[in-house]
Amino acid sequence: MATTTTLPNGNGALSSAHAADVHEQKVAVTPKRRKTQPKKVNDEGLLASLCTLVCEHQIGISVNLISLLLLTHMFFPRARSRTTRFLQMSYYNPETNKYACGTDDLPFVILWTVIFTGLRAAIMEYLLDPLARLGGIKTKKGLDRFKEQAWLIVYCTGSWSLGMYIIYHSEFWFNLHGIWEGWPFREVDGLFKWYYLVQWGFWIQQILVVNIEEKRKDYAQMFTHHIFTVALLFLSYGYYHMRVGIVILTIMDFVDIILPTAKLLKYMGYTTVCDIAFGIFVISWFVTRHIFYMMVCWSIYADAPVDMAPGCYISDSSANQTQFVPMSDSAAFEALGGNNIWGNLLKAYTDRNGPICWNPSFRYYFLALLLTLQVICCIWFGTIAKIVYKVLSGSSADDVRSDDEGDDEEIEEDNTRTIFNAVTVCSESGMSAMTPKEEEVGVDGLTFAKMNATSQRRQVRRESSRASGISIPGHGDRKELLGRIGCDKPS
Repeated sequence: MATTTTLPNGNGALSSAHAADVHEQKVAVTPKRRKTQPKKVNDEGLLASLCTLVCEHQIGISVNLISLLLLTHMFFPRARSRTTRFLQMSYYNPETNKYACGTDDLPFVILWTVIFTGLRAAIMEYLLDPLARLGGIKTKKGLDRFKEQAWLIVYCTGSWSLGMYIIYHSEFWFNLHGIWEGWPFREVDGLFKWYYLVQWGFWIQQILVVNIEEKRKDYAQMFTHHIFTVALLFLSYGYYHMRVGIVILTIMDFVDIILPTAKLLKYMGYTTVCDIAFGIFVISWFVTRHIFYMMVCWSIYADAPVDMAPGCYISDSSANQTQFVPMSDSAAFEALGGNNIWGNLLKAYTDRNGPICWNPSFRYYFLALLLTLQVICCIWFGTIAKIVYKVLSGSSADDVRSDDEGDDEEIEEDNTRTIFNAVTVCSESGMSAMTPKEEEVGVDGLTFAKMNATSQRRQVRRESSRASGISIPGHGDRKELLGRIGCDKPS
């Protein structure tokens, strides 16, 4: 607290003014310290700076790359044989009205990775950010969480709906044997292939998101999950096992709609509806990721060797099967590469018209990847079970978060630089305008005003937290009722 000292020679007013100047200088120094915080990123090295640059300019980078591709395609005819691979799916067969698979599809996947990078950032910035502010989200961390979850709802709702549509009109709707019967499927419908390649591009983009944005506490699990998912997409596409791939993707996408929805309801203060959504989420998680998912894994283990005859399948250039060499003919089977594991798993990329062989031992490579994902899901489900136990025992998620109230206050003060947040803070603190007014005041008056504004901000936050029953999420492993499980990452 500032004090006024009266000198014996009657210069008390001068001393008071001097003390006020000193206090004003101290007040002016405070924001300068806060401005030096971003320099920490520069001290982390070139890689961190590059990640920050990419993260802050995702829309611009994506638009520039796509524009460069389109301009090259339009004005350089000689390059169209290469640029066309980015802009449309390859290997169309007009006789069957279907598409084959091959390496020319990889540029199409890369393009969609770039599209998702820019599309995600644009939707989050220009559509979801205003919605979050209208929903009462004020802090930067709260806005980021809201936009991340809302984007997952937007994407997963579309991908799950399309996946269900494709499965519903297929031979393997509620029929796991239909996944394997008639293999190898060297050609697929256009919509089927487009869905698979776009999903592939999305999951590659998710790997970029995990690394260019702030790393969360389950970064290792999320990074492993995304790597294994991309690997499964890559191998299933190369081995013509896209049917089982679309079933697994659709099973996984359903939970990624329910969980973000529950989180958004919590962020906006609809606690009752959030509790209902959380209960639906727990049930759907267990059913889809631990029952349906394991049923597919069991089908790979038990049904695939029965429904797919072990041997080598030979076809002509039109993907019509011309010959079958059974595995029992060991000499011919070996000559055709029947025991060459990677030669068969990558057949669509290396020799898409050549013979492809099915050896029942190959399924263990897919099962290893799929069961690793199941282990990660079990770890996440363990966290879910702990949260459910705490809620049923009468504890509240707010009790865990209350230890970090101070951190939430600092985040809110540091993230009030936007126009919307500045208006909110000014109204809460009793200030009549955002722009400061120059006015001569005494030391006591200046000190009191500063303390009053701080105390009012804290009081408003406490009352808001008690009234809504929630606080800004994301300050520990189990600080959110829902946590960052499956499709998201805890702070």
